[in-house]
Amino acid sequence: MTSFLPYVLLVLGFVVLIKGADFLVEGASSVARRFNVSDLVIGLTVVAFGTSTPELFVNITASVKGNTAIAIGNVLGSNISNIFLILGISSLVYPLTIGHGTVWKEIPLSLLAVLVLAVVANDHLLDDRDFSEISRADGLVLLSFFAVFIYYSAGIATKIQGMDTVIPAKEHAIFKSVLLILGGLIALALGGQWIVNGAVVVASKFGMSQSLVGLTIVAVGTSLPELATSAMAAYKKNVEIAVGNVVGSNIFNIFFVLGISATIKPLPFLVISNLDIGMVVLASVILFATMFTGKKGALDRWEGALLLFVYAAYMIYLVIRG
Repeated sequence: MTSFLPYVLLVLGFVVLIKGADFLVEGASSVARRFNVSDLVIGLTVVAFGTSTPELFVNITASVKGNTAIAIGNVLGSNISNIFLILGISSLVYPLTIGHGTVWKEIPLSLLAVLVLAVVANDHLLDDRDFSEISRADGLVLLSFFAVFIYYSAGIATKIQGMDTVIPAKEHAIFKSVLLILGGLIALALGGQWIVNGAVVVASKFGMSQSLVGLTIVAVGTSLPELATSAMAAYKKNVEIAVGNVVGSNIFNIFFVLGISATIKPLPFLVISNLDIGMVVLASVILFATMFTGKKGALDRWEGALLLFVYAAYMIYLVIRG
């Protein structure tokens, strides 16, 4: 039974992690309402942070434990699955018409995020060094970009249709709200630890690299909140939220999650991970290109199916790469 325990904890870790994110969002939203914070600000901050807390806590745990390949693989894999898998599924639920601002500002901004990451991570190419890492200084640079992104988001959030649909409706007593927040934080920390420990065991047991486990199992698991949010928004025909949630999450993951992770502890960067950075770039480019094929400014069902096909091909490639 002991040999199966890490695998059980890995699966259980995802459940606890996602439930922890729900508790945190619900509790924090309730407290914010009691202080008369608008739904708009709650949606922009609490909910947006909430869907990215699984990646954040897994990365913090991985960074502290020295499993940096999982930390970087988790972010890159999440960003790849966010576009190819989550938007692919969401567009099958309902074709996604994308606003002019998202096409010409948010999608290019998500592309900028990964290009900035490519620059700060490749010291061996730019400075002729023997190794590359995302240093603490690089982490602070990423967090500075994140602050600019938040400032920009505050200016455009009032124009996003359906923003109110992703905000928890309940308002709890202050004691219960605090319990939800504390319970959420504990669940996130515990779930993150179980996932990282389980991922290390899986990598060792099956001869997989930690990077591969981070890019696949961990990345998809931590992206489940984004999948639930976007698929439900698509079902309710709030397509701006469906797409904005994914694009915003990709920007969050690089600027905020990796920024925090690198600030806590520098993250060594493997040259082979440049292929995965290239895949994130390709995902953003393909998403942008679909705005000009088929119905203009929309992600049609056949384009969503194409995204899912590319994602399946990439998963096969990762398994072959090992």
